[in-house]
Amino acid sequence: MQIDTYLSPAQVMEIIPGITRAGLAQLRYEGKGPAYLKPTAKLVVYKRSVVLEWLEASARTGTAAA
Repeated sequence: MQIDTYLSPAQVMEIIPGITRAGLAQLRYEGKGPAYLKPTAKLVVYKRSVVLEWLEASARTGTAAA
């Protein structure tokens, strides 16, 4: 069994160029970003595999609206 790596919002920002802490917070608020865990009232963490899956799911082959 492989143990997943947990990332802070700052670490997610290193993986996804151009995303900001506020941008991640907005995605959480809207329910549009990668799934996250909130073990305490102020702590937010993301599983690395979930972030990468979410990012890959955004792949597009054209600019036409879906």
